[in-house]
Amino acid sequence: MPTPARLESFIAAVEGGAHAKAIEDYYTEDATMRENQAEPRRGRSTLVAQESAVLERTESVVPTCVRPVLVNGDHVAIHWIFEFSFKGGGKMRMEEIAWQRWEGERIAEEQFFYDPAQKKPA
Repeated sequence: MPTPARLESFIAAVEGGAHAKAIEDYYTEDATMRENQAEPRRGRSTLVAQESAVLERTESVVPTCVRPVLVNGDHVAIHWIFEFSFKGGGKMRMEEIAWQRWEGERIAEEQFFYDPAQKKPA
């Protein structure tokens, strides 16, 4: 179970724009991440590489944690809004719920729930 300070530190890292670094610092080595019902991506290095690839295509990303964050033991639910501006133009607003299972002070599993129609840039 994450301590309140550790969870707030994670949220601050994401809101501060350190997306790939947050994965390095807050996820277990064998962590999994999945989008809706897709097959999970496995391993922290894979997750960092995927996040870095997404960030390479963006001019900027503005993340916002919508409070409250829900915590029940090792499970955490975070409501996020991401505003993307892409290189070469285009914007996208992504609203999602991140459902996480923590092992101690690190995230072991994360699943995102969102409407895939949001993935079409404006």
